[in-house]
Order: sequence, then C-alpha cells, then structure tokens
Amino acid sequence: MDLDYGKCWGTSKKDSWKNTLLLAYQSLGVVYGDLSISPLYVYKSTFAEDIHHSETNEEIFGVLSFVFWTLTLVPLFKYVFVVLRADDNGEGGTFALYSLICRHVKVSLLPNRQVADEALSTYKFERPPEPNNNSSRVKLVLEKHKSLHTALLILVLLGTCMVIGDGLLTPAISVFSAVSGLELSMSKDQHQYAVIPITCFILVCLFALQHFGTHRVGFFFAPVVLTWLICISALGLYNIFHWNPHVYQALSPYYMLKFLKKTRKGGWMSLGGILLCITGSEAMFADLGHFSYAAIQMAFTFLVYPALILAYMGQAAYLSKHHHTIHDIGFYVSVPESVRWPVLVIAILASVVGSQAIISGTFSIINQSQSLGCFPRVKVVHTSDKIHGQIYIPEINWMLMILCIAVTIGFRDTKHMGNASGLAVMAVMLVTTCLTSLVIILCWQKPPIVAFIFLLFFGSIELLYFSASLVKFREGAWLPILLALFLVTIMFVWHYATIKKYEYDLHNKVSLEWLLALGPSLGIARVPGIGIVFTDLTSGIPANFSRFVTNLPAFHRLLVFVCIKSVPVPFVPPAERYLVGRVGPAAHRSYRCIVRYGYRDVHQDVDSFESELINRLADFIRYDWYKERGIVDTWNEDDGYRSGASSNECRLAVIGTVAISGGPPFEIEESVQPASVSVGFSTVDSVTDVIEMEPLDVVERRVRFAIDTDSEADPGSEMDVQSREELHDLHAAQQAGTAFILGHSHVKAKQGSSLLKRLAINFGYNFLRRNCRGPDVVLKVPPASLLEVGMVYIV
Repeated sequence: MDLDYGKCWGTSKKDSWKNTLLLAYQSLGVVYGDLSISPLYVYKSTFAEDIHHSETNEEIFGVLSFVFWTLTLVPLFKYVFVVLRADDNGEGGTFALYSLICRHVKVSLLPNRQVADEALSTYKFERPPEPNNNSSRVKLVLEKHKSLHTALLILVLLGTCMVIGDGLLTPAISVFSAVSGLELSMSKDQHQYAVIPITCFILVCLFALQHFGTHRVGFFFAPVVLTWLICISALGLYNIFHWNPHVYQALSPYYMLKFLKKTRKGGWMSLGGILLCITGSEAMFADLGHFSYAAIQMAFTFLVYPALILAYMGQAAYLSKHHHTIHDIGFYVSVPESVRWPVLVIAILASVVGSQAIISGTFSIINQSQSLGCFPRVKVVHTSDKIHGQIYIPEINWMLMILCIAVTIGFRDTKHMGNASGLAVMAVMLVTTCLTSLVIILCWQKPPIVAFIFLLFFGSIELLYFSASLVKFREGAWLPILLALFLVTIMFVWHYATIKKYEYDLHNKVSLEWLLALGPSLGIARVPGIGIVFTDLTSGIPANFSRFVTNLPAFHRLLVFVCIKSVPVPFVPPAERYLVGRVGPAAHRSYRCIVRYGYRDVHQDVDSFESELINRLADFIRYDWYKERGIVDTWNEDDGYRSGASSNECRLAVIGTVAISGGPPFEIEESVQPASVSVGFSTVDSVTDVIEMEPLDVVERRVRFAIDTDSEADPGSEMDVQSREELHDLHAAQQAGTAFILGHSHVKAKQGSSLLKRLAINFGYNFLRRNCRGPDVVLKVPPASLLEVGMVYIV
C-alpha cells in the first residue's frame, strides 16, 4: 500500500478522505488487534497482588486513573503525535529508526557501503533542515567512537529481540485469557482440565494456518476487531450507568497519588499489570508502512482510544460494587449473563486476530534482521503475489508454536504471563524512546534540550513500569530476559562473524590483472554458458573464485560477479536496483552486478532474477557501446559540451527500465546528487534509465543529456558489429545454461584470539552456520545448477 493514496492517485481532497477512512478501517484488524484485547486481562493481572480494597474504592479508582493516563500519555501523545512522525519514508519500527539514524550519521556497521547507494530516490525523498551546531556536535561524537556504533546496534538488537519475545507471549496470554471465560460456565474441576487443552488447540490451529498467509483470512480481521470494540464500548457504558455513574471521577490524577500513598510497595508492584493496557502500542509504529499516518491516527484517536477507556471505566464501575469478584475472572464477571456466550466467542476471535498481527510482525522483523546480516539465514516464503510484505518463515513459526504451548502449560495463569509480557513490552518502548530522541536531534535538527525533555518525560514513565515488571523476575519476568539474552547473543555473534568474513574477503581478494592473465597459455579453458559468482565484495575478484579456477582450470565464457547487498532504506525502486559494470575489457566478457535490496524488499526467485539479470546486462551492453560511439553526450554548466567518454571498467551504471509515455525521452534535464549523473535513451527493445557513478570528488551540478542522432554510425560499422556480437554471445551463453558459484565457508578464529572470540567463532557461529539455511536455499538456487567452493576463513 502506498503511504498517501491521495498523492499517488491524484484524487481530490474528498476522495483522499475516503481513502484515509478506508485505510483507517483496514488498520483495525492489523494494527489494533493486540491493543484492543488488553481489557481481558489488565484488571486481573493488576489485582493479583495482595491489595486490600476499602469501601471508598480508592484502590479501584487509582488503578483506573493509572490506566487512563497511561493510555493517554503513551499510545496517544508519544506514539500518535511524535513517534509516528519519525518514519523512514513511510516505514516504521525499530529497524526503521536505526536506518534513519544511519543515513544521517555514519554509525552503520553494515559493510560495503557505497556512495552510489546515496543516489537512491529513497534518500532524495527527505528534505532535512539545515544542520545546527548542537546536532553537529552530537553527530561528531557518535561518528568518532566506534564503541557507540556497537552500543547502538546492541540497543536495536535488544529491542528486536523483545519484539520477538512479545510475539511468543502475546498469543499465549490473549488466547488463554479469552478461553478462561469458560470458567463461569464450568465447575472448578472441569475448568482445570478444559481451559489449557482448548487454549493449546487454538494455538496449534493458529500457527498451522500461517503458511496460507494472512491475506486469505484477513478480510474478516477488521470486522472482528470493530465488532469487539463496539462490544466492549457498549458493555462499558452499560456498567457505568448501571453500577456507578460517578466512576468518571477516577480520571483525575489525584487518585494515582492516593493509590500509591495508600498501597505503597503493593501498589508499585501492581504497575506491572497496569502496563498491559498498552501492549500492542508498538504495532501502530511497526505497521506504519502498510497504512498512512493519518489513517492510524484517525482510527486510534476516534475509535480505539475511546472504546478502551469506556471498557476500563465500565469494569471499574462493576468492580466498585462487587469487591469479592476482583480476584476472579476479571473481564467476564462484568458481562451480563444473557450475552456472556456471544461475548466469549467474539473475544476468542479477537484474541486470534491480535495474535495473528504480532506473529506476522515477528516474521517481518526477523526478515529485516536477516536482510541486514543480523540473523542466521532462514527460509522466507512470500504468501501473496499482490500484497507486499506478507511472509511466512517455517522454522520460526514452529518454534514460536512450541514455545507458546510451553508457556501456556508452564505458567497456567495470567499473572505470570502478564509479568513476562509486560517486561517485553516496556523494554521495546524504552528502546523506541531512546532511538526517537536521537532522531529528534540528528534527523529533525531540533535542539538537544527538546530530545532530552522527550527522553526524560516518557523515559521516566516507562522506567517506572519497567522497574515494576523487573521486580517480578521470579514470577515470570525472567522469560523475556532469558529469551532476549539468548537471541541477542545469536544475532550479535552472527553479525560479528559476517563482518569478519567480509573483512577477510576484502584483504584476500584477487587483482584484476590475475583474472585477465588467465587463458589458454596457462591451460585455462572457457566453457559455454554463464557463470554467476556470488560474492560479498563490491569490487575486486573474490578469493573463492581463484580457489575454483585453481582446482578446476576452466570457467564460463560469460562471467558475472554478483553482489547482493542490503542498503539502509525500506525499498529500492526496481529502476535503481541493478548496478552493472565491466570487469576488464569488453572482449573478456566479464561483468560485475551489484543488486541492492531494501530491508523490506521482497527478494526475487532465481528464475525471475536470472532473466532480469540477463536483461540488465543486455541494456548495459547497448548503453556502453552507445558511449563508445559518442552518441550519448552531456552538457555541463561548468565545462560546456563534451562527448561521452569511453567505457571505464571502474565505473558502474544503474540500469533499470522506466515507463515512458509520449515517445522516448531524447533529452532529459535534472538536478543530480554529487555522486551521480543520469541519462535516458532509446534502444531496440526498451527505454532504459541509466545513472553512471562518477568519482567521489565530483561537485554537484545540473547536467543535460542528449542522444546525438546525427552522429549515429553506419549499422555496418565495426562498433555496431562488436555490440551485436557481444549481445549474441550473451544470448548464446544464456541458451547454454547458467551455473551459480557459491562459497561454502568454514570460519576459524586466528591463533592468539581471546577465549570469548574463539568460543563465538569456532563454536557459536559454525554451529549456527551448519544448522541454518544455506545461501543456495536463501537465493533459491536450483541444485542442478549449483557449484560450491569450499573456503576456510581465518578471522
């Protein structure tokens, strides 16, 4: 979905409002499933502590006051009015904030960063204000200290791991709380033996259906959540007017102070249950890319927020007249008996929808982590051809299912599940607050005092709740901490070893002269077909290819060194995805192709990737020979008119097809970034947009490009014959077949390394590498076309 439907369709303001309303309705099922089911378990988790209730209802009113102000300050003020604006070109979430910071400050630990990447249109969408001295000082400090780069990455990984932990705990607590309503219709013995099996059965069904994709059942998500919100609003209004119309007095913050003063330590510990009212708030930011800011803001402000407030007020009104039910089943005791069964069914459906949203979010964030080299390789299945981002990860799905069932059977009550879920939620929110503070200074160029006030105000609230959760370490809160430590260790070890492997490749790459010297004189043969050599390097010849040629003295007639890299932007437009260049002279038939993906991009399957790669090579060959013939010319405002230079093997060109209306663009004028120039030209098969990457010291300038039709050579000229011959060789090689050459690596820590490094590399990383998906599976390479080259990395 596009961020702003009104902009992309060119519709009127009235139509734009209609689209926003439609998106707001659709967001209910995806964004607010988790947040809307929190009334099922908040009061029961809060009053699980030993709190004695007085006839004045100060304890109940105090909890309601905390719930009201927590919902108002965190989801409404923090997320809706501040954090949602810190989007990364329409994308939200922990990695989006990290990506945004990395583009403004050089703190990214991702290898092979190129100036060419900054010519992406995703970078150009931003209009940052002029930098000020304060932000520049903060930027300099961050860029200077490498330890801060690592600390920032660990902070992001910690937030990511807590989101995964939430994906494990939310289905368990939400489905268990919904099914617990059966207790009111069963005896104690029946309930004891029925609720756990029914919960586990629903969880198994929920995870078993994941491989079908949410788009197949997603059409009823929004109606279910809308029905649930209307239901809890109606129940809230009924309980308010029927039991205690004066419950509105509890909205005063005075009752919070009174509650803490009276209950002291017990009241502080009960905050661990109150914070569950904001579980799912992070989903508003994480799912921003599927909707628009206006749609999410509208849905929460005018529907979700008032419905939740009414629901909590209604429960408080009922409990104020029924103190003996406070420690019972919580939500369902406040539901009139005549409508209890329909409410139970709707609650179970809503809990399934809320669980589905967090499971899908877990898949998405693991895919982002994997694309940025921070997670072991897993198989990602795209369940929808039409809806972008609908993915399914089999290994993660079944692991989550087993852990969810284990949590349900192990904890058996909402108190322990709530303690665990609350700590995970608050940890994610603290990470978001810290990263947003950096965005305020570095990206929005606001004075540091503004970021400090934001961090101090919201950080204090979240630290208060976090401390209340942390103190319940032995009562369930240990689970997300243990899980986060385990996952952070895995992710950091994988990322560390990946960078060390890249550095080894960089230091052991082979020179271009070595490749050009290979030939019949050394007993090297060129065999028919295309050899696609996958490498992490963006320049030079990888060591695994030299190992391949040394052991098998032959390589393919047409050679392509392919580097698939992730860049810190959400999406890379298809027209800017392929950077193509020559390796050596044209007669050598060797090319380099860098394929760039954003952290939310869908990777192509091998068939479409292979055909797309061949098409981009063909377009590059045509373009390169156009340059050789001097047909592509440029007008530089500083240097005047000059003819296209000959092909330079050090240059790469961005090759991508663009849609043209009204004839081919023989002349294009645009303002360009310091690192790029752009040209449009007509070919036999397509119209191609090319951005040729210049040396780094090129100054910003306006450039005009034109095809000089008068200078076109005779079709029978030598250059035209050579270009046709090269295209013919490309076609013939494609017909002969393609071989994919991948490195099969074993990594060892070098002698003299510390014990920690040896454990991390020799045991940790190699264990993960042996038990995760191979690069051939991730790249979807057919086994019949795969050639693996063994490599030992000493890092």
